[in-house]
Parts: sequence; C-alpha cells; structure tokens
Amino acid sequence: MGLKIINKVGWMGLSGFDFQEKPVRFLSNMVIDILNKDFFIRNINLTGLGSHWFLKRGRNLTSLVFIAGSAFSIISCDLVKNSKSDIDIEFMLDTLDVGYTYWWPESGPFIGNCGQELSLVFSGTIKELKAPTNEAGPLYTPQKGIIAIEEVYKIKDIGKNTYKNQRFFTTDSFYKSGLGTGDKVLVVCYDYEDAYSIPGSGSLLKIDSFDDEAVASIRKYIDTDEDPEKIEKDVGLWATYGHGRALEDLIACQKEMENPDKSIPVDVE
Repeated sequence: MGLKIINKVGWMGLSGFDFQEKPVRFLSNMVIDILNKDFFIRNINLTGLGSHWFLKRGRNLTSLVFIAGSAFSIISCDLVKNSKSDIDIEFMLDTLDVGYTYWWPESGPFIGNCGQELSLVFSGTIKELKAPTNEAGPLYTPQKGIIAIEEVYKIKDIGKNTYKNQRFFTTDSFYKSGLGTGDKVLVVCYDYEDAYSIPGSGSLLKIDSFDDEAVASIRKYIDTDEDPEKIEKDVGLWATYGHGRALEDLIACQKEMENPDKSIPVDVE
C-alpha cells in the first residue's frame, strides 16, 4: 500500500504537537492510522529533542513506520526516569570509615519496631579482611575489612558527613560474619549522631552477583520509600539471611498503623 496525499495541499500538518504530552499514545495512534488508511505527515515537532522530521511526498510505508518506531524508541528512553536506587557515581579514590554501633540490639536491613530508615546502601567486593583483635577490650571483638564499592543504591543526606563518592568502605564489624576476601556483599548502613553507622555483621550480606535477588529486593524497598509491604513476597528470601521474621514484623507494624483498631474497650463502672 502506497501513501497518498490526503488533501489538496499535499500535507497533513502536525507541527505544534508536543511530544512530551502523551507521546506513547500519539505514536501508537499514528502507526494504527498508517496501517488502516492512507496517511501523510508534513512535520512532527519533537519538542524537547530539538529536531524536526520531514516525510516528503513519495515516501513508502516502510520508511514511515521505521521513522515512527525510531521516534518511539527515542522518546521512550527519554521518558524512563531513573529510580531512586539507580544512582550514578563518579568514584573518588578515598575511603569511608564507618563506625560500628555494637550496642544496637539488631542489625540488617529491617530493624526497629516499625522500621528505621536506611542511610547508606551499596554493593561491593571485599578487598581486605584483617584478623580479629582485642583492641576494644570486653566491649566487642573488632575485625576490620575493606570493601571496594561497586554500586550505590541509597545515600541519605546527613550533613557534612554525607557520602561523597568514596570508592572504598571500611568498618570493624566483620567478626563472625562468615565472609572472606573476594566475596561480594550487599551493605546496609544507618546513621547515628550525624554519621553513618553499621550495627553488626547482619548488615553485611553475602551475594552471588550485583544482580542478586537480595539486591533487587532491597532496591525495590528503597524505590517504594521503604514500604515493607511492597516486598512481602520476599520474606522467604530474607529468611535465608536470618531477616525474614524482622521483615514480617515491619509488615505487621505497618498494617496495624494503616488500619488501627478504633474500637478500644473502655470499662464503665
């Protein structure tokens, strides 16, 4: 089927159509029109892309569909917004030293009665792991390690001590983590007194790859404003890390807050 002129002028003007307003619907309709009737386009103004497409008389259907498809691809890419956990980092060859809040009763990604906000979350590879020491006396057993950060999923602004694209991360909370040099890890940190902190080895999670299921789950958790109900199906996954019950507790707490019992019994004498 060839394309024909549909009016005396020989053009169908679409200049002034803003592609940033319902572009997918427009392109879909355009292709449908092409397939169902004779169609000709004078000028598609790709607002925001700074270019014009001109389909002159005599172009065949294949060319028009190709151009429509190309425009659709360009606009689709432009419309895809980075998720909260998709953070571009230009690393600096510095090291972030994070303290160990060993007195906290819990560690891992789901702590607190109804959840405590995550402050710094990333994945990386353990580059160095030193032997445990007794430098902290009876308080805890320090074991220092260094992680080369690969991907960062959350950075909470905590003022002057906010993460500044350091390439390396060090802490002395590796004791009894079961981790070794070369292991890939997912790390979840909190903040305490205006500095990042890590509450224990439960916040150092071994992963098989940077696309691990645990990484996908924690990223979804971050992307949904740390809503535990959004990852309820992952309770089994987190149970393998010993954090399944903690996630269930967060979910139960949130549901209770969303649906409080308004009928509180009152004893009347």
